[in-house]
Amino acid sequence: MTDAALAGKKIAFLVANEGIEQVELTEPWKAVQEAGGEPVLLSTGPGTVQAFDHLDKADTFDVDVVVDDASPSEYAALVLPGGVANPDALRTSRSAVTFVQQFAASTRPVAAICHAPWTLVEADVLKGRRMTSWPSLRTDLRNAGAEWVDEEVVVDRNGPGPLVTSRNPDDLPAFNRALLEALS
Repeated sequence: MTDAALAGKKIAFLVANEGIEQVELTEPWKAVQEAGGEPVLLSTGPGTVQAFDHLDKADTFDVDVVVDDASPSEYAALVLPGGVANPDALRTSRSAVTFVQQFAASTRPVAAICHAPWTLVEADVLKGRRMTSWPSLRTDLRNAGAEWVDEEVVVDRNGPGPLVTSRNPDDLPAFNRALLEALS
């Protein structure tokens, strides 16, 4: 994708205040920036969020917008980074779940990696969708009505907008390509 392919497009990255798998935030963020897009960090509270490298604390990142103050219509896509604690905390936030529900009802792409689909389960937006995730989510996703597959990246167009999913950080190159293609 060229440096201007996403010019003028804001991409929402929604996370909880801690437990984000850092590389699952920073690599898609970088891909969006390199394609000319504007990544925006949304979280459940103001200030900073704590990322992790698996179980070890990593960097902190400044929150751009609190999800309570965000409107899905302002963004061209929604990215949900993983980490075990991050999506588990997000699914307990009514405003985060509502934001995801509203976004998933639009025709714009939603991209979720690793454990992030837990938030999609809570938002009840997976019926009839084909997707992948970290393997331990397989039963949760099937119970939510999704068809779970073990593939590097899955792009499902069986809903209002494309749903891009990947299993883990090793899949980030394919995840990033599929996200950018869904935005083109």
